[in-house]
Amino acid sequence: MHKALIVCLFIGICTEVYSQETTITSSITEINLKTKNKGKFYFYWGWNKAQYSYSDLTFKGDDYNFTLFDVAAKDRQTQWDPEVYLNPANITIPQTVGRIGYYFHDHWNISLGVDHMKYVMVSQQFATIDGYIDLKAPISEFNGVYDNAPIYIDEDFLEFEHTDGLNYINVELSRVDNLGDHLQWNSKKIQLNLLESFGVGVLYPKTNTTLLSKERYDEFHVSGFGLSLKGGVNLTLFDHFFVQAELKAGYINMPNIRTTTSAADSASQDFFFFQRNISFGYIFQLIK
Repeated sequence: MHKALIVCLFIGICTEVYSQETTITSSITEINLKTKNKGKFYFYWGWNKAQYSYSDLTFKGDDYNFTLFDVAAKDRQTQWDPEVYLNPANITIPQTVGRIGYYFHDHWNISLGVDHMKYVMVSQQFATIDGYIDLKAPISEFNGVYDNAPIYIDEDFLEFEHTDGLNYINVELSRVDNLGDHLQWNSKKIQLNLLESFGVGVLYPKTNTTLLSKERYDEFHVSGFGLSLKGGVNLTLFDHFFVQAELKAGYINMPNIRTTTSAADSASQDFFFFQRNISFGYIFQLIK
């Protein structure tokens, strides 16, 4: 009887020890499966397609001050050509996105990037104008006082675009989650990540404007600020190479746009934008 009790007690102890070891082993395995990103750097390069909301454009100078309401604009896509899209010498011709970042946490990173969009006011459109134009030398056919009057915008009146770049230079804070962590599956060969980001930055465009036949200002200029939100999917292969697809939306406010060679002339506008981005990049461990 005593022997039977001792045997049962021994079996019970062994079972409990085995159960605890299994739990510990399972916990260690689960921990090891978690993605380790802290200390990693990454960079990527890609291309964007953008859309813009209607915008009110205000132009000010010594002899004019007027606003055009609900002006339409579009981006300018470059036709696919490997020589253009893949040649570093032609880097600013297509609409591009580029970014470098650092993971300060397994799930969080901070990055600096440039969204090189192109903004083109649609020519030959009707808009509403309010304000005045009183050019003296030479006298303009557009001189007059406008009180929410309709106007036809053609090349003789205004050409307006940020085509050498509606350059949004921004800092982003991003959250990244590997779906494999939640499914208790992870592979060094394939990782599928979800990401969400918040960004803030400045606008540094090179604005091409021909306003009332005045000579245009053809230099880069800090013109305003932007805010943005982004969501995307990241597919990482062999723990280093990745392709990333993003949807990005934001708000741009530019109160100080240079338009002509005269510092007295300026424009202002604000609008919302929406991007679809595709990029290719590389992630690597530099700090452990």
